[in-house]
Amino acid sequence: MTGAGESLVNNPGRRRASGPGALGLVLGHPFDTVKVRLQTQTTYQGIIDCMVKTYRHESLLGFFKGMSFPIVSIAVVNSVLFGVYSNALLALTATSHQERRAQPPSYTHVFIAGCTGGFLQAYCLAPFDLIKVRLQNQTEPRAQPGSPPPRYRGPVHCAASIFQAEGPRGLFRGAWALTLRDTPTLGIYFVTYEWLCHQSTPDGQNPSSATVLVAGGFAGITSWVTATPLDVIKSRMQMAGLEQRAYRGLLDCVVSSVRQEGLGVFFRGLTINSARAFPVNAVTFLSYEYLLHSWG
Repeated sequence: MTGAGESLVNNPGRRRASGPGALGLVLGHPFDTVKVRLQTQTTYQGIIDCMVKTYRHESLLGFFKGMSFPIVSIAVVNSVLFGVYSNALLALTATSHQERRAQPPSYTHVFIAGCTGGFLQAYCLAPFDLIKVRLQNQTEPRAQPGSPPPRYRGPVHCAASIFQAEGPRGLFRGAWALTLRDTPTLGIYFVTYEWLCHQSTPDGQNPSSATVLVAGGFAGITSWVTATPLDVIKSRMQMAGLEQRAYRGLLDCVVSSVRQEGLGVFFRGLTINSARAFPVNAVTFLSYEYLLHSWG
């Protein structure tokens, strides 16, 4: 058995993100942009209206705003999530990935390991996610001669502007909501995946590629169904400083949102989140399982 540090270095989760993970992010980012705008702006009547207005006003490039930082950070973020999950499961069960097919871990252990990965991932993700959301909410078209420039000229300028205007804490705006979103949600995410694989795979055998794709896709949908309410709050808190609508905290954001827009506000973006989640997470788990076997 290797130690935790060595296991993280050798964990294939660290290597997986730059390929299929980045591809999944590129394919899913336009849907994420629409989701963020629906959650934080009131000018759209629904998914189709948001897509049409974005395309007409900003062209196809409008759907890819804020994508550069996630592309750069996805290797780190996914390494933290899958690396911590694998190591936490190793510490809890004392069995390797290959041995787990013969001795499946309990769902309690899977949930704890997933929650641990989600908690630590949230802290790594928070500044990157904030910058992404701020850039996605810039609805100006590409700068034309004589037109005023957008507030942020790019991710680095966005980070510097937030730091200057809101201080170091500004880069972690919405981090508590992000942590509360990801910690239990990623526990549910991995439990759903393991349960579906177990139900569809004979004891002691590895799940087929089709099983991994379906289990990964439904794990993504299940996690987003539970995560969307806090995802809405997280996005609104991240935009609060920009819109001069400072919330006194997470609870104040919840109460203010309900008073102004009703309980339905917590389900904004759920449909498009679910549509995006299936293919992105199916590919994520397929590549994860493939690399676990290749590098194991």
